[in-house]
Order: sequence, then structure tokens, then C-alpha cells
Amino acid sequence: MRCNLAWWDRLLRFVTGVLLITYALAGGPFWAWGGLYLLATSAWGICAVYGMLKIQTLRERRRPGVP
Repeated sequence: MRCNLAWWDRLLRFVTGVLLITYALAGGPFWAWGGLYLLATSAWGICAVYGMLKIQTLRERRRPGVP
């Protein structure tokens, strides 16, 4: 699988993931542990849900001299 997350998407996922895990550790609801998924996808740069839906926030880099 190829990387499909842009830097801003990874940063947003990281911050949201940390906040959700902190909330879960403080006694929040069970769904707050979903922050682990956000941390994993921000670390690897690959989101399986985006892959299934054919969404990509990362732009393709153009190499010089290649049309």
C-alpha cells in the first residue's frame, strides 16, 4: 500500500489521537480508544478507510523531466 495521507492530515490525526487516548485514560467512554487507530495511521501515513474509499490527501509529486 502506498502512503495516502498528507502532512497536515497526519498532524491532525496525531493531535486528535493523543487527545482521545488521554480522554480514555481519564475514564472516558470506550470509543475514545479509537485514538489508537488515529495514532497508527498518522505514524504510517496509510489509512485503510481512505484506501477503500479511494480518497487521497497526499498529492503526487511530479519528477522534473517526466511528462
